[in-house]
Amino acid sequence: MRHCSVQVRGLLTREELDRYNAMMEVGSYLESQQKYDLAYTIQREIDILILPAIERLKQKSRDRDRATAEYLESLQAGLQEEE
Repeated sequence: MRHCSVQVRGLLTREELDRYNAMMEVGSYLESQQKYDLAYTIQREIDILILPAIERLKQKSRDRDRATAEYLESLQAGLQEEE
């Protein structure tokens, strides 16, 4: 089973995280029983489950980029006012 990144896990809601952990446990058990076809199905469900957290991470990055751009613009404006 493939784990998602720590950043994505940090943005899962409590309910999503509980479901993620349970599904990982089931998937690991299926792999230990060499039921790879069933484990694949669980992995696909996990991939769907984490999509909202991935979107939240992308939004966080866009917000940070926007704040950086605004800061740089304010520095540029401050330099122009001094001249």
